[in-house]
Amino acid sequence: MVEVLFEDNHLLVLAKPANIPTQPALLNPTSLEIQGKEWLKNKYQKKGNIFLHAIHRLDKPVSGVVVFAKTSKALSRLQASFRNKECRKIYLAWIEGILEAEADTLEDYLVHGDHQALKAGISDPEAKLCRLHYRKIVAKNQRTLIKIELETGRYHQIRAQFGFRGYPVVGDKKYGSKQLFQQGRIALHHYRFTIKHPTLGTVITFAAPPRGLIEEEEAWLLGQIQELETPPEHD
Repeated sequence: MVEVLFEDNHLLVLAKPANIPTQPALLNPTSLEIQGKEWLKNKYQKKGNIFLHAIHRLDKPVSGVVVFAKTSKALSRLQASFRNKECRKIYLAWIEGILEAEADTLEDYLVHGDHQALKAGISDPEAKLCRLHYRKIVAKNQRTLIKIELETGRYHQIRAQFGFRGYPVVGDKKYGSKQLFQQGRIALHHYRFTIKHPTLGTVITFAAPPRGLIEEEEAWLLGQIQELETPPEHD
């Protein structure tokens, strides 16, 4: 059953569980998009095709907020808003190792390899600049819980940038993790997503509870996360 965070005439916002792709793929019988369409069909008793298009994607083992456009107008306006950097993406992640810096900016040039992001030089014509900002929330058991704000949104960006530095996301074997996490997922969650509404023009924020990432007995961590809502200073 899908978890609906928000819905109106133009948007459907879902909380994606891990271990399901955002969009249909050849080797996967279902996807969050398919589930969203079924939910809309059942709610409105529609028999024909449903227009539903993700404005961004999360990797299969990643959980969190996914925004879908329900109309072509909403899709085109949101795509333009993305190009104008009128959105804010906040992730939470457990990474292996203890980070020393309380906050920092990571910058790399990456290329899209075979189902993996690869580090590249600035002179590589296919390389794309990747930049993110993070803050440390807590460190324990040789892991660090961090809050990440993406400035760019590249393929596997968070996973690759921390993995290249020897701090892979917990459970992410593709980028060097040696620690286990929950089956079918890695310890990365798209926590909050702020966009400009495609027709109203108002700024709206959607949040997906980080279930499984933060245990019930650690609910106090959410209070600390909220205190860090102001992004770290950067140019």
